[in-house]
Amino acid sequence: MHDQAEGLRRKFEMLQQPRQAKTISFVSGKGGVGKSNVALNFSLELCRNGKKVILVDLDIGMGNVEILLGLQANKTIVDMLHDHIPIYDIIETGPCDLAYISGGSGLADVFTMDQEKMAHFFEQYNKLTQLYDYIIFDMGAGATPTSMAFVLAADECIVVTTPEPTSITDAYSMIKHIVTQQSSMPIYVLLNRSTSPKNGLKSLERFKRVIKHFLNFEVKFLGVLPDDQVVTKAVIRQIPYSLYNERAAVSKSLKQLTKSYISDTQESTHNEPSSFIQKFKRLIKER
Repeated sequence: MHDQAEGLRRKFEMLQQPRQAKTISFVSGKGGVGKSNVALNFSLELCRNGKKVILVDLDIGMGNVEILLGLQANKTIVDMLHDHIPIYDIIETGPCDLAYISGGSGLADVFTMDQEKMAHFFEQYNKLTQLYDYIIFDMGAGATPTSMAFVLAADECIVVTTPEPTSITDAYSMIKHIVTQQSSMPIYVLLNRSTSPKNGLKSLERFKRVIKHFLNFEVKFLGVLPDDQVVTKAVIRQIPYSLYNERAAVSKSLKQLTKSYISDTQESTHNEPSSFIQKFKRLIKER
């Protein structure tokens, strides 16, 4: 662990060129839709496509990235804030060189930071933007005022839902909450645990029409992931399913939608990622 932290420290010190990572928040209207699993495997696929990625577990009370990886972090965000330590001391490395940060017990402290802790968080977070291509937030289900500041300050948002009516309803509520406060936020919808690609696309089309009709907002499709028993087997083995069985239907679908996402965002003409820290500070002041 010491060698890893020392290596990261040297990387941070050697940074010279300004760089701005894209921040993506993974959210869901309710728990139990597989959001953390999707966020983890999506992050791994980005890594396998040559991207430098760090996954930050901000799922209060339900943080399980470590469990899904079968790993245990030595230090967490809570340690960074409480002990005022540098961020490279809490970064862990998983498969495919995926970097990740554990939330840890007492993660709620992240959302109730005093001014000193907030300043330290901003200082350390700014270093991440210079080292990675993507910073992925795995947010908790639902919305609290401060946790929503993390979501709204991100460059993009990915809403994970399932075909179940309650899940769709809760996903709609989450999107409404985001759009009401920041209508310029690019929002992708990913349908997890679909019985078939055809049914999944139909569900997404209906969902898109409802959002357009009632919110006058265009969501983007990220894709459909099938209901696959491989996911359960991989969770039990504590191996990400995209690595556990690359030939599984869910792994193939994830690989394809990740490639499509990279291609679509590279071809997009939207502005470069803006400063997460500036937006976050503004949002916190408004609350």
